[in-house]
Amino acid sequence: MRKKVEIITGVIELKDIHKTYCIGDSEFAVLKGINLEIEAGEFIALMGPSGSGKSTLMNIVGCLDRPSSGSFLLLDQDISQTSDDELARIRREELGFIFQTFNLIGRINVQKNVEMPMILARIPREERKTRALKLLQAVNLAHRVDFSPLRLSGGERQRVAIARALANDPKIIIADEPTGNLDLKSSKEVMNILARLNQEGRTIIMVTHNPEITENCSRVIRLRDGRILESAS
Repeated sequence: MRKKVEIITGVIELKDIHKTYCIGDSEFAVLKGINLEIEAGEFIALMGPSGSGKSTLMNIVGCLDRPSSGSFLLLDQDISQTSDDELARIRREELGFIFQTFNLIGRINVQKNVEMPMILARIPREERKTRALKLLQAVNLAHRVDFSPLRLSGGERQRVAIARALANDPKIIIADEPTGNLDLKSSKEVMNILARLNQEGRTIIMVTHNPEITENCSRVIRLRDGRILESAS
């Protein structure tokens, strides 16, 4: 049974979010009035068919893109009033990203991949090394620290990616199809790790096509044609 997480305060508030892209002389509306609040400690799944707007919504929540209109508060900060430099800091220090394709660097070893966000945050070398080893131990990969990611299985690569996402101790984890390239056994391992992180108090927002991996989620939010259809616990 999923451990209940104490809800502390809201971390994300989206009000009437629209996103429109201009291609040539044409405009394409992708998000059409999204209203959503996410509380600290929630585990949210975003689901919907291709073209529903879930990836665009994820990019906005992850400060990788800005809405065309509407209000977006992240950790009580008005993102519409935030500079590009401050957005970069938020992505680096407050958010952790896990991608379907892992996005690991093949020419450096596993430990250095986990250290990379800490290098960008200018954390001292010895502290980086100690923290990276601790994170790799937490995902059962301490025996792979000197390996290239190219020598790892898909499940192992994703666990390295999770350790990297935790490098700067973010409040929010954003996972984009984290099991999309994994077999059933590896998918279960990754979801067990995410469930444990959520039980420890981290807020997790996950895009997925697979309803079978949402059993640990506190809410499933379904999108279609740029709008939220339903939000179910």
